[in-house]
Amino acid sequence: MSKLELQNLTKAYSRDIVPVKKLSLAVEDNEFLTLVGPSGCGKSTILRLIAGLDQPTEGRVIIGDRDVSPLPPGDRNIAMVFQSYALYPHMTVRDNIASGLKMRNLPAGDIQKRVQEASGVLGLDPLLDRKPAKLSGGQRQRVALARALVRNPDVFLLDEPLSNLDALLREQVRADLKQIFADQKSPIVYVTHDQTEAMTLSTKVAVLSNGHLQQLGHPNEIYKTPANRFVASFIGSPQMNLIPLSRVGNDVALGDFRVPLPSGSTAKSVILGIRPEHLRLPREGDACTVSGDVFLVENLGMSDLVSLRVQGDPSLTLRALLPADATWSKENLRLALPPELIHWFDGDTEQRLNA
Repeated sequence: MSKLELQNLTKAYSRDIVPVKKLSLAVEDNEFLTLVGPSGCGKSTILRLIAGLDQPTEGRVIIGDRDVSPLPPGDRNIAMVFQSYALYPHMTVRDNIASGLKMRNLPAGDIQKRVQEASGVLGLDPLLDRKPAKLSGGQRQRVALARALVRNPDVFLLDEPLSNLDALLREQVRADLKQIFADQKSPIVYVTHDQTEAMTLSTKVAVLSNGHLQQLGHPNEIYKTPANRFVASFIGSPQMNLIPLSRVGNDVALGDFRVPLPSGSTAKSVILGIRPEHLRLPREGDACTVSGDVFLVENLGMSDLVSLRVQGDPSLTLRALLPADATWSKENLRLALPPELIHWFDGDTEQRLNA
């Protein structure tokens, strides 16, 4: 068992540069944790602290029952896959995969067996005698993954391993990764700025901003109940509509329209959030609707992303994902806001108000 635990982890390079601030979380065996957030939020620094490439200013890194914080990287039994592949150009695929095992002086028979197993899983058998220069980007990334798999590490660390691949290849390798790591027992920590990777690969997602953990949970939980405005704005594509509004009794005024607040809310100002995919054309019985003039239609293939200015306050805009089999341009459009799909955040603290 090799549970990974970060306890009150902080990294400060100076008084003003603190990329990781009092981070505490745990990754169990067979869990796939993705660290996601904008550039500069501390993702890669956290990975370096786990790997031992940087030392924490405060806090501890626990693997299994060992405090590995003072240990060098070579003594932590961690496998890391880098964004840059980091392959030896003069070695064949076979030797690149085996390089870490040879450094540990494992018997030749064991090395050959592990290399063959990893190569089979990743479809590298026809490429074992090639050198990296004769491989595509996707093939090189598979070699880097194979080199990590053969080590049987206590923890897998992956630092944006798909960012150098084109969109089509990234989708293919992402699917491969999900299958490969489904059978791994060790904790996996994956760093990306791509929320699609975070949502599709993970059993658990940690959303970070400015070194602080904003929310930790299952991808569905992060999507359906974002803890605050930042998480709501970062997770989801297209981005959630987030509109600051003032209270009018038990409602808020959205242009000429009224939207009821959740019961028990005492906030004087609120932020109304609703995802474009949750806005829809009205149905019989819809009590909460809004109208506006369409000013932009973006064709996304299966759907259109329609932007409208809210009637009564043109400064307020909404974006809705609607069927692509209709013409929306230059129309006054009415949309329904299903109350159960509205997210409410406090206007001052930006924390979630409704359950």
